[in-house]
Amino acid sequence: MLDHSYPCCPSKVEMLKQHRKLSMSIRRTIENNEEAGIRPSKTYQSFVAAVGGHRELNFIEKDVRNYITREVRNVSEQEDAKEFGKYLLRMKEKNQNFFFELELEEDQSIKLAFWADARSIAAFEYFGDVISFDTTYNTNRYNLVYGSFVGVNHHGQSTLLGCSLMKNEEIESFKWLFQCWLRCMGGNAPKGFLTDQCASMKRALEACMPTTIHRWCIWHIMKNIPSKLNGYKGHAKIEQEMSQVVWNSHSKDSFDRNWNDFLLNFGLVDNKWLSDLYEDRHIWFQSIWITISGQG
Repeated sequence: MLDHSYPCCPSKVEMLKQHRKLSMSIRRTIENNEEAGIRPSKTYQSFVAAVGGHRELNFIEKDVRNYITREVRNVSEQEDAKEFGKYLLRMKEKNQNFFFELELEEDQSIKLAFWADARSIAAFEYFGDVISFDTTYNTNRYNLVYGSFVGVNHHGQSTLLGCSLMKNEEIESFKWLFQCWLRCMGGNAPKGFLTDQCASMKRALEACMPTTIHRWCIWHIMKNIPSKLNGYKGHAKIEQEMSQVVWNSHSKDSFDRNWNDFLLNFGLVDNKWLSDLYEDRHIWFQSIWITISGQG
């Protein structure tokens, strides 16, 4: 339909996708800037400033970002995964009691990894009754989830009992990880296991360690209070009062009474997060008496 066609604009033809390209020198600059930690937007603006304007470039900022994602980071991730695997092998050669398992994606990037040194394995025999597993922290560069298994020694100090990296926090990933950890520790499941409120982690634990008592870590729950209740007037006072109820209730009955009074006093009876938390109190309130690193 010729009537529906628009006239071509020769001055903008270079912005069509098939005409945009990155020269070799531009690619090298992008790679160097990415390695130096310079943001893609800053890199693109430097090209604009160098030639005197956007129109003088035959590519746009999206092309810079796509190149970084498709080429620079992907290649770097593969190389780093390869070096990480070599490092684990070197550690195994130095000490045969060093334990590791590594699973890669099809593009050779890290999918799942677990490792523990001989000291961690030996420490588990003495301090493996109750374990805390934490995935609070992620790696910045490749967005991998870092997880650590932690126990408490006879001095009340944290003892590292294994480390992990995961591409995601799905049930199958946690199953793979917990099974690796159990093999590393001779198949001996701990009596108690503390985690955050991750549902996938809970399902994996039920499958891998059915006899282990699972509890939510009170420290993680209390850390969520500001984000969950900051919409209420006087939320600082609410947070303070909730902490008092949780930490100063020394029995189930006193906790129930104090909790109900707390909800009524602050008009929080209809708050879904608090209601769900109360329904699951058997999973986290009892963990107050299991102290790991001072974090409940």
